[in-house]
Amino acid sequence: MKKLALHWQILLGMLFGVLFALVLTNFSWGPDFVEDWIKPFGNIFINALKLIAVPLILASLIKGISDLKDISKLSQMGTRTIVTYIITTVIAVSIGLGLVNLIKPGSAISEETRTDLITSYETDASVRIADAQKQKDAGPLQALEDIVPSNIFGAASDNGNMLQVIFFAIFFGIGLILIPEAVGKPVKDFFDGFNEVILKMIDLIMLAAPYGVFALLAALVVESPSADLFAALAMYALTVIVGLAIMIGFYILIVWIFTKNKPGFFLNGIAPAQLLAFSTSSSAATLPVTMERVEEHLGVHKEVASFVLPIGATINMDGTSLYQAVAAVFIAQAFGIDLSIGAQLGIIVTATLASIGSAAVPGAGMVMLVIVLAQAGIPEAGLALIFAIDRPLDMCRTTVNVTGDAAVSMLVAKSVDKLGPPNVKDWDDNYAPTKEKEIAHQ
Repeated sequence: MKKLALHWQILLGMLFGVLFALVLTNFSWGPDFVEDWIKPFGNIFINALKLIAVPLILASLIKGISDLKDISKLSQMGTRTIVTYIITTVIAVSIGLGLVNLIKPGSAISEETRTDLITSYETDASVRIADAQKQKDAGPLQALEDIVPSNIFGAASDNGNMLQVIFFAIFFGIGLILIPEAVGKPVKDFFDGFNEVILKMIDLIMLAAPYGVFALLAALVVESPSADLFAALAMYALTVIVGLAIMIGFYILIVWIFTKNKPGFFLNGIAPAQLLAFSTSSSAATLPVTMERVEEHLGVHKEVASFVLPIGATINMDGTSLYQAVAAVFIAQAFGIDLSIGAQLGIIVTATLASIGSAAVPGAGMVMLVIVLAQAGIPEAGLALIFAIDRPLDMCRTTVNVTGDAAVSMLVAKSVDKLGPPNVKDWDDNYAPTKEKEIAHQ
């Protein structure tokens, strides 16, 4: 019997996790059982993915850059990657602002509901506000200063320091290009082999994916806030989800236009990574799977995927930036604050920059949202209004973040003639994707 495709296995795991939790919530001991005996397996699954995130970035980036053999290629690819990421982020923020001004979800919040929400989540909000204040108190070039680590081992010990790890990997890869090839060959061979080992570890971890997402979704259901809070925030959630859906449609469209690959090809290729992103709410945890899907199922050359995707997982947060725009205006509407065009243009700029600074971990966008609120003159205490619904929306926006990374990797690969049919293991330097472009449409 034919084995069920991975994305169907993950979907079934999610479905059974939700159903299992719904059944157990009918028993007094059910929520505690899920918390104590089911949720830990979900945490183990996420930890296993995070475990290989830093080694994967080091190995793949160093290998990818050293394979270029030419600094000019790195400069060309880097410029196109950063510019494309910034453009898609600005588009995402603009879509979010357009929808929230059209739907006006904040106007439906009553004074009583607003007071209840702020009272329930003021502790969580104060923690995020304090974290954001530390970032605001830093100098204007603090973000640039933080990119360069003083100790690579210290940087590699925390997944929140992905930009520092990426900086070291790029710097190391450039050094490997500039030394004589014979001298650098043993080092390059080591990282080539190291990269293959990490990819095999990903395959092994993904065998447990259906069970991991089962545990994660079961835990989410029993931890969800009460239904009346969801009802009060339904229009806000709907606005964010519609915006995220439009953003995914935008990715499909630009991939179709620029690479000539049909929507079904793109969606089937990236589906397991999308589902994993939805389950874990972490671009960093999903990165190993995103890289595997993009390389083996979307036809992106390794040297492009290993450069574009780790950077994207760190700075390309289109779903997060769209959510920040919607959330900021929603909170302003809830407090009866009328935002000017200038204030909303400021949100576009601030949300774009904040999304670049967001760590690729669950909930990081909430901290950066405080900065967006402060810039627009919106009370930071309003953050408490959206805590009740943030977790499921975090899952949705992470899915968009990962989809955007995959789409941009295909665009960049196409622009440098490194996009071909899937499952091409050994690329020839003279390989022209146009020779077999029909294969990519099958």
